[in-house]
Amino acid sequence: MACAPVGAVLLDLEGTLYARGAVIDGAVEAVAALRELGVGLRFLTNTDSKSAERIRAELAGYGLAVAAEELFTPVVAAAQLLTAAGARTYPLVSRELREVLPTLADEPPYSHVVIGDCRDTLDYAALDGAFRAVRDGARLLALQTGRYFKRADGDHLDTGAVVAAVAYAAGTEARVLGKPATDFFELAALSLGVPVTACVVVGDDATTDIAGGRAAGLRTVQVRTGKYEDQRAEGLTGQATHELDSVAGLPRLVREWGVA
Repeated sequence: MACAPVGAVLLDLEGTLYARGAVIDGAVEAVAALRELGVGLRFLTNTDSKSAERIRAELAGYGLAVAAEELFTPVVAAAQLLTAAGARTYPLVSRELREVLPTLADEPPYSHVVIGDCRDTLDYAALDGAFRAVRDGARLLALQTGRYFKRADGDHLDTGAVVAAVAYAAGTEARVLGKPATDFFELAALSLGVPVTACVVVGDDATTDIAGGRAAGLRTVQVRTGKYEDQRAEGLTGQATHELDSVAGLPRLVREWGVA
């Protein structure tokens, strides 16, 4: 069966457009070609240690110009949710995010606990404070729940392990704001005015990009860069609509499917 035309492409960042501090070969050209084809673009990332402004600046350093409205992060989703809720928030996040997240409170009662990349702030007292706030009734929000992330010097523990510790100790479950939450993909499609059935999500991570995209009803493309080889060894790959060696092959695939 032929695939429906593509109205928008939702692109993962790390592992898909760049990896280990270097841009993927052909990624800049692929993004430019997608823009020329006229498909809508959104750049989706679970990066939860940096502000949107810094992420855009880093992308520019790779030769990727991304407009503010094109970038979707769990930090943006958290800011919207906390503001709307009039929250009193206990933050277990990076120092940088403490400067940009709204509704942070210095003392209890707390209505929400937000956990993100906290490698520069994490200690036992901070972790115990998050646990105590959740036990006292605060809602647990996870910016993302990745197991590990890759850097030039190897693999590193990711936010999901910290979220799991607090959730396990407090006997609760976290609401996930980033990938693979279906809301994250649906909001990206909504911002473009494109139905999810006309969107394609492209990423290297089977557990976030592909699983989340499939659950939200999107077509999925897994690239064989970033985490792909690790996940293939774990038997996690093979669930995407299509696989590509890298994002460099994406414009050709979109042309084959057609543009809505």
